[in-house]
Amino acid sequence: MRNFLLNILKFLLKKLAQAAVRRYQPGIVAITGSVGKTSTKEAIRAVLSQERRIRATSGNFNNEIGVPLTILGDWSEIKKPVFIFWPRVILSALLKIIFRSRDYPEILILEYAADRPGDIKYLLEIARPQIGVITAVGEIPVHVEFYTGPEALAREKAKIIEQLPALGFAILNADDALVLDMKNRTRAQVMTFGFDDLAQMKITEFKNASNGEPTGVSFKLEYGGSFVPIKINQAFGRSQAYAAAAAASVGLIFGLNLVKIAEALMENYQAPLHRMNLISGVKESFIIDDSYNSSPLALRLALETLRDLKAKRKVAILGDMLELGKYSLEAHEEMGKLAAKVVDLLITVGPRAKFMAEAAQKAGLAKENILSFLISEEAKKEIELKIKKGDLILVKGSHAVGLEKIVEEIKEIGPIV
Repeated sequence: MRNFLLNILKFLLKKLAQAAVRRYQPGIVAITGSVGKTSTKEAIRAVLSQERRIRATSGNFNNEIGVPLTILGDWSEIKKPVFIFWPRVILSALLKIIFRSRDYPEILILEYAADRPGDIKYLLEIARPQIGVITAVGEIPVHVEFYTGPEALAREKAKIIEQLPALGFAILNADDALVLDMKNRTRAQVMTFGFDDLAQMKITEFKNASNGEPTGVSFKLEYGGSFVPIKINQAFGRSQAYAAAAAASVGLIFGLNLVKIAEALMENYQAPLHRMNLISGVKESFIIDDSYNSSPLALRLALETLRDLKAKRKVAILGDMLELGKYSLEAHEEMGKLAAKVVDLLITVGPRAKFMAEAAQKAGLAKENILSFLISEEAKKEIELKIKKGDLILVKGSHAVGLEKIVEEIKEIGPIV
């Protein structure tokens, strides 16, 4: 019965969203990728919001329920009781379709998830974009469990740019081979971004900045012989630069110049919560909170960030990376080997993350500097006892592992200002 009602709801939302798109004809920017979708969405929002009336996906609204909700209204969450919420959504949508609203957004910025084969096709039936942004796929991407391999997942994500109009734009990560290869799968104009010398929107002089204490990232964006410096406080990692470069590419398409784009990013962009945010920890420690999700590519970037920053002691609290299927053991062991080269203390949470701990020990990290726990609740108090003054602590794991509970346990009140 529940599945029957859910299917009816999906059908209604799809039809209403299609009608809203036909009624208002908004510009649509669609973002997909295995990592960095939300940061890229927020960066694009920051760039365009001062010039255009926009609406962007809230939270994790990137599936067959969330995308229509974003199209139909500025809903930030699904509220309870649902038997009141959903009729309210449907009635509001019908009124906006019948009686044209003057404040409907000019541009929709939507995340498209590809958790399973067919997901992108379904979302494209709801809203076909004029601009498609593909952030990254990686060698072992998240959700690969449901595909025959990374190439199959990449083909699913590529459907976004295959459906772009000839006058549209495909914005592709030049540093990811699977993404860059997609340039031959679209009739749209292609713009590339990344650290590669051949990227059109090139990231240079990147630094994870620290002045005695970690502060943020700084880098330059170069395009067509011009460049602008950018600094983003209280956030770390190359993922922030990638998000900014993709957003700058979108900004150029909408007629903004690099200077305005840089100003908008520095004034308006904040890394989404639990995605490489810097916060104060107990005992005068520092936490890089990246607890929202994890995948091999994202974890590699996070560990490289930890490696590049100066600290009295470096600690990594790492949870399971889920939905990797047959690649799970290999991926966890590889990340354990990398962690052994970076951290002074490794703490793992979850049955799969234990493979990281074992691989780190084999790679040379002393046994006494490795702790393993099955669940976050079990780990919270023990971890707090292990923290020392001046520690720099990376917290990263798949969302279902619940590492945000550990962040709550070991943080001081409020973010670093």
